[in-house]
Amino acid sequence: MKRIYTIIVIACITFQAQAQRLYNLQYCLELGLQNNYSLRIAHNDEQISSNNSTWANAGLLPTLDFTAGYTGSIDKSSSTSRETGVTTKTNGGYEQSANVGLNLNWTIFDGFNMTADYQKLQELKRQGETNTRLAIEDMVANIAAEYYNFVQQKIRLKNFLYAVSLSKERMRIVEARYHIGNFSRLDYQQAKVDFNADSAQYIKQQEALHTSRINLNELMAVPDVDEFFIIRDSMIDVNADLKFEELWESTLATNASLLQAEQNVNLAMLDYKKVKSRDYPYLRFNTGYGYTYNKFDSSSPTRKSGNLGFNAGLTLGFNIFDGNRRRERKNARLEIENSQLAKQELEQSLRADLTNLWQAYQNNLNLLDLEKQNLITARENHEIAMERYMLGDLSGIEMREAQQSLLDAEERILSVQYDIKLCEISLLQLSGKIMNYLKN
Repeated sequence: MKRIYTIIVIACITFQAQAQRLYNLQYCLELGLQNNYSLRIAHNDEQISSNNSTWANAGLLPTLDFTAGYTGSIDKSSSTSRETGVTTKTNGGYEQSANVGLNLNWTIFDGFNMTADYQKLQELKRQGETNTRLAIEDMVANIAAEYYNFVQQKIRLKNFLYAVSLSKERMRIVEARYHIGNFSRLDYQQAKVDFNADSAQYIKQQEALHTSRINLNELMAVPDVDEFFIIRDSMIDVNADLKFEELWESTLATNASLLQAEQNVNLAMLDYKKVKSRDYPYLRFNTGYGYTYNKFDSSSPTRKSGNLGFNAGLTLGFNIFDGNRRRERKNARLEIENSQLAKQELEQSLRADLTNLWQAYQNNLNLLDLEKQNLITARENHEIAMERYMLGDLSGIEMREAQQSLLDAEERILSVQYDIKLCEISLLQLSGKIMNYLKN
């Protein structure tokens, strides 16, 4: 019986541990990398571009065709001899023809058009990899932002619960003193109103926490978006060690959008190379091996015939004029210029975004130091107010103001910490360092 009880206890503990899953940021990111639907679509698109990047798709390989055919004809004919004038008629003459063979066609040279096609496919393959990287970085940034939002909502719920406990204690004190005549009914009613207001705020915060949990489960593509979990972090850790110059150098070197813009420039240059290829001659090779069989009707002097043979040939050609080459060449040059301008515009935009985020990051760090001092002062004021309130030297309204000042200070410092974390996430994403979150 004791053994059965022990097994039941162990099973209950195991079930409880599974039900209350402990998550940290790295685990959430790994789960998202494995399950996120948008990321899986991006991986498939990358595989498609990789599958397309072949010599055959660029036309560099020959084509080999197998053909077979059969033809039969029934003819009704008449002929008149010049010498005798006798007319000969044939009804239902049946002739047959069958053929089978292999044909190979290969474009040996077409003015570097096929080479440009292959290089373009390779560039599209690299662009597919860059698109996947963009999707991964977006997913990491979104999950990290929502993860710390969940931490923020959890801390806020804890602060509201603390506010409820303070209001409840105040209401207890007022109620006790009201019954002995030290406080008026108005004091008691005001304390009760404040307690109910804090309780309502706490209930509302539970909804915000629940919404954040659903959003995080959705980003991780958890089948049950309402699945309950517990996070290990109890505070928002602030990284104050970022350096602007390092971030900007990393942005120029590794930013995925900037790499994508460079790839667009390369693709535009390859399109121009394809247009230029029409200024060169082309050389094509074709060969075949096959058998042809013919069977004639009885009136033909030849009853049947068969041919088995090999053929080969080379075709050399040159497109002298097609009416579009000059226009397409001008447009291709303009496409190159546009892609280069787009890259320069993106670089400037990234610089502006990085500068704005850096300014916000620095300002919030300064605010954090100020809010930490305010929080210390608010706690001291609340302790003093509580002592005076217990002695009856402070009114309920003044006590409520001290309590609200403390809660406001805690809320401001929490908001600043979350804003700093959002700036950090955005700065790391712009500089191509967002994947560092997976290494922690």
